[in-house]
Amino acid sequence: MRTTLTIDDDVASLLEKEMRRTGQPLKTTVNQLLRSGLQQATAPVKPKPFKIKTRRLGLPKEWTSGSVSELIEMLEGPGYR
Repeated sequence: MRTTLTIDDDVASLLEKEMRRTGQPLKTTVNQLLRSGLQQATAPVKPKPFKIKTRRLGLPKEWTSGSVSELIEMLEGPGYR
């Protein structure tokens, strides 16, 4: 495909540096960089694994029922309401 493309000055500067580094002509350099960029853009992103850091709450050992009301009563006393 043949087309006209306007390239920003900063991108042109980077292209020139890459052309000097590789010794490749502009057409080859642009095609390689476009391929690489498009492959990265369409590649699925792997999310970071979700991790939960646990810590002890320091709950009383006597509290075994799981009842929140019982826990509050143990901590605050029978007349907490």
